[in-house]
Amino acid sequence: MDEISELKKQYDTYNMYDMITSMPDHLEEGISIVENANLKGLESETFNSVVLAGMGGSAIAGDLIRNLLISDIQIPFMVQRNYRLPGFINKKTLVTCSSYSGNTEETLSAFEDALEAGAHLIAVSTGGRLAARATYSKIPFIAVPEGFPPRAALGYSFSVLISAFSRLGICEDVRSDIIAAAGSMRDRIALYQPGNEDNPALSLAGKIKGRIPLIYGGQDSLDAAAARFKGQLCENSETLAFANQFPEFNHNEIVGLDGLGEEGPKFIAVFLRDIEDHKRIAKRFEIVGEFLRDKGIDVVELTTEQGSRFSRFFLLIQLIDFCSYYLALLKDVNPYPIEAINHLKSKLS
Repeated sequence: MDEISELKKQYDTYNMYDMITSMPDHLEEGISIVENANLKGLESETFNSVVLAGMGGSAIAGDLIRNLLISDIQIPFMVQRNYRLPGFINKKTLVTCSSYSGNTEETLSAFEDALEAGAHLIAVSTGGRLAARATYSKIPFIAVPEGFPPRAALGYSFSVLISAFSRLGICEDVRSDIIAAAGSMRDRIALYQPGNEDNPALSLAGKIKGRIPLIYGGQDSLDAAAARFKGQLCENSETLAFANQFPEFNHNEIVGLDGLGEEGPKFIAVFLRDIEDHKRIAKRFEIVGEFLRDKGIDVVELTTEQGSRFSRFFLLIQLIDFCSYYLALLKDVNPYPIEAINHLKSKLS
């Protein structure tokens, strides 16, 4: 473990470890941010649909909300990752444009679409062009703290968005759920310290190192967590990863895995299982796990624990975030820079 501490000192020059550790604080702070936000009369409105426009970490926050509230929200809710909004947007739609930097070009374009359609709007960012555009158009704006890469601000993005939806009556009051989840995560922080010999995130990172992870969760259960894990592995540890969900994956991708042959051991499957998965999804996990092992593909199963849905969900997010962090260290990679994304943005500009 002294070796891991040395790797942390050498490669984590931006303190990504502290950013991951602080997510419980971000979740709780997000509640206060929304309680003090000026939503300019939106609380008296009735909406027929909700669209969250965002990319990357902002969009993942929306996917987490979808997974957590899929059975509770009584109107259509969708996450839009694109320049344009769908044609059904109208004056009864609530469009929330979330961009941590405030300069995400896809989200700015979606903002203009929402304005043109006459939809109700909320903008969420640290500032940037989105904040300026919202102020100019007299659109409610919620400012979140700056100083983090967007993926490390998930706690803020999630808590602010879902608290705003709660305040507007789109879902029930979830403040106690968020606080409970934050408390559960805080209780686990010691488990993920570099010096802990039983660190499950470091153990999982060791299993993934040198292989291509295939991450699977149940649709509307943990598919958002699977996407989060893929994104964190790609950005934090520069590891190519793929994510899909049951049962859709069983109708196409599984055939491709059947044809891997001797390449099977290059991959590792990570199953994200929830204790509330549909019984047929649970059965599919068992059958597919046996199928993959027969193909020489190792299978790791991460199952949520007993407890509230919010706590189960965020304990899993905490584990996979720390796993991506430790995989970076094991690969001698700084978990902060994202040069490929920055290069693309510079070319687009």
